[in-house]
Amino acid sequence: MPHHLLHLLGAYLARYGYWAVAVALLLENAGLPLPGETILLLASFFAYSQHNLRLSYIIVVGVCAATIGDNLGFLIGHYGGRTLLRHYGKTLRIREATIRRGEELFARYGAATIFVARFIAGMRVIAGPLAGVLRMDWRKFAIFNFLGAALWVSVIAGAGYLFGRHWYTLFRIVKSFNLLLLAAAAAVLVILWFRRSRRQKGQ
Repeated sequence: MPHHLLHLLGAYLARYGYWAVAVALLLENAGLPLPGETILLLASFFAYSQHNLRLSYIIVVGVCAATIGDNLGFLIGHYGGRTLLRHYGKTLRIREATIRRGEELFARYGAATIFVARFIAGMRVIAGPLAGVLRMDWRKFAIFNFLGAALWVSVIAGAGYLFGRHWYTLFRIVKSFNLLLLAAAAAVLVILWFRRSRRQKGQ
């Protein structure tokens, strides 16, 4: 991302604070290709360097905004259907290959895709609307949506705060190594599945 755009986002964040985090993450997760991840990193860096924001508040606001945003995306997809998704992809220049990849992941992993999608570039934007189009069970969607939001926001915000001194390096690492975050998310998912299986066997 160009430095002038980072400075622009920084100015926006400095002026609006938590509202900037909330709006960016809500709209990104509802289906608009906005730099929510970058805003989250910047906010946590501000919490580290300037102390005008608190990390705990950033995480709470981020989780709530990401969760609500994905639910809005789900409703848009549910009532708009494939026709809306097709027009949406063309208007926002989201590649057809990204949408097909999402459909394949949903077909293979079901609701768990919502959890993992937050850690895949491009998928975070379309996961909510696509789940609605595919008529996923909303209760399952809501559970994985919240869990994914909680882990994603906590990891990104925590990294931005802990490594704030090396923010530009961290930004490049996060953008380049989404797969590492994806692996961590997959590990958590396996643990949750294992615990659930053990509880079911014990009943």
